[in-house]
Amino acid sequence: MPDSMSEMLRQDMQCEGLLECFHGLKEIDKDIFRQLNESGEPLTVDEIAERVDRERSTAYRAVQRLLNAGFIQKEQVNYEQGGYYHVYRPRDADEIADEMQRTLNDWYAQMGQLIGEFSEKYSDEPQPAAAAES
Repeated sequence: MPDSMSEMLRQDMQCEGLLECFHGLKEIDKDIFRQLNESGEPLTVDEIAERVDRERSTAYRAVQRLLNAGFIQKEQVNYEQGGYYHVYRPRDADEIADEMQRTLNDWYAQMGQLIGEFSEKYSDEPQPAAAAES
């Protein structure tokens, strides 16, 4: 990942780059997200691991990162005789995009405030003197 925003802006960004930029996701996470979207049906961790050709534990950690980032959802499937297992599916892309847009707007507002503070602190204009204590 680039070290600065200017480096990031010079790169040819791809759609999946959003996952890295917004949530720090790894390549395996992006691969799994892609697989879940292409699948058309929910998948178990074992099925995911097989599709990305990784160990189950590696796939599970990636699934957990995707869950924590809010990109996928977990569903419990119950067996008739008792017991259950979990399957995973991607969340609605428009909902995810809306959340990323809100995050970007919040970030933009915070950066604007910091730029304003920088300008106030380092501008050529003389700074008002602090009131002297009596």
